[in-house]
Amino acid sequence: MKTTKITYYITTGLLSVLMLFSAYAYLTNPDMKGAFQHLGFPDYFRIELAIAKLLAAFALWVPFRLAKDAAYIGLSISFISATIAHSAAGDPVSARIVPLVIFAILVLSYLTGRKLATAK
Repeated sequence: MKTTKITYYITTGLLSVLMLFSAYAYLTNPDMKGAFQHLGFPDYFRIELAIAKLLAAFALWVPFRLAKDAAYIGLSISFISATIAHSAAGDPVSARIVPLVIFAILVLSYLTGRKLATAK
């Protein structure tokens, strides 16, 4: 159980930090505007995604199962969609793999969180 708890806190913490950094970059880094244009997305989508990632980063830590599940679902869709968008744009393999690696961290966080919740 101790390993599960450590794994949960590390993966969830890492995921939250990545989402906060990502949201900050989406809102402040001018290169991100170009990256979203390259992928064919309108500029307002960049701002919407930043807000959604900020909300998800916090929702992962609230004690409400519905909020956590919504965050996990939303982030899952985001990472899978990012992989598809980078693939469709012909981006390098590294740009396609990174969202999948983060998705794997998300899945590990979710599974260990569920295991801890059922153990109580």
